[in-house]
Amino acid sequence: MRYFIHLGFDGSNYRGWQSQKTPRNTVQEVVEKALSLIFKKEVSVYGCGRTDAGVHASQYVIQINLDEAPVFDLKFRLNKNLPDDISVFEIIEVDVDQHCRHDAVARTYDYFIHWNKNAVLFRYSSFYEDLTLDFDLMRKAAALILKTIDFKPLCKQPDSYNNTLCQIRNCEVFVDEEQGRLRFTITANRFLRGMVRICVFFLMQVGSGKMSLKEFKEILNQEKDLDERLTAYPNGLFLSSIEYPFLKLNNSYNIIKMLRFGLE
Repeated sequence: MRYFIHLGFDGSNYRGWQSQKTPRNTVQEVVEKALSLIFKKEVSVYGCGRTDAGVHASQYVIQINLDEAPVFDLKFRLNKNLPDDISVFEIIEVDVDQHCRHDAVARTYDYFIHWNKNAVLFRYSSFYEDLTLDFDLMRKAAALILKTIDFKPLCKQPDSYNNTLCQIRNCEVFVDEEQGRLRFTITANRFLRGMVRICVFFLMQVGSGKMSLKEFKEILNQEKDLDERLTAYPNGLFLSSIEYPFLKLNNSYNIIKMLRFGLE
């Protein structure tokens, strides 16, 4: 029997989602440990995608295989055994051939920036002090990303993929100047390693006048070589939505709705 577990996590204290050969306090390791305690045997989980160290997920799906249906409330027990920064929202039985990663048709990432110091936001939004940006230029840069198909220039490890093609469905910048906050949102069928944070880095380069739109377009079109691919800070990034053709996840738990307030 296969189950999808819909959860969310604050990635501040973790080295990303995926387990490493050497234990490094990843979300996957913590979830597998909790499941193994509950079932008194080793239980492996598979995640819907990777997240880097310090990155959050307000909507994330994992899958587990069980020999038989639990006779207890698995959601309740998991939440009792998981730390406060990992929350289970739903447990859904699915067909054994349905896969949390391969069957996802779209994912959405949201990245938050603030430039007025805020003690509440510091874990969930990247603070760039005294930031001065041209938001119209950033929106124009986002429009260029929307039209892009090959994201080889905006990937940390392009040679590790068979191809670097992505279908971008939405790419927008929202700003609340009174709050001193910005949100970048992007939806696609797939994402490459470091892609969203590299996108944000270039948006800020364009918005701050350190790079022209023409230069950014040349990078996207692979007409200009990059010596290195820099990324924006990790803590402003959320995997905020994942979509399946056969399943609608309950979005009422999604903390991203609060962070988006004023930025829609």
